[in-house]
Amino acid sequence: MKTSRNLNNLPEFKTFRRELRRNLTPAEAKLWAYIKNKKLDGRKFRRQFSIANYILDFYCPTEKLAIELDGQQHFEFDQMDYDAERDLFLLHFGIKVLRFENKWIWDDMDGVLIEIKSHFNWNK
Repeated sequence: MKTSRNLNNLPEFKTFRRELRRNLTPAEAKLWAYIKNKKLDGRKFRRQFSIANYILDFYCPTEKLAIELDGQQHFEFDQMDYDAERDLFLLHFGIKVLRFENKWIWDDMDGVLIEIKSHFNWNK
């Protein structure tokens, strides 16, 4: 199923998305340095892109691939349930979500980038 343009980057989230882009976490800033400006196999990624009520850390529209960096709060049961519901909603629109713990960004950036690239063309 295609995402409706009406669901992407809703105006009511514009200020919040801008604030998130200005205040990336250290892990987000490090990953962004590797994927911005089409550095990763020529794919364009967007930061803090929203679809419906969900703001994605990073999103590659051509691949329909979302990347989420998870801190400690994502390992609490309520947050895990929320994340699963969110991932299912996005999958309904053909968007695959990859999740990485923040520590993987610091411990194995090469492995993270290889994993991301392995999901290019996943939906074709």
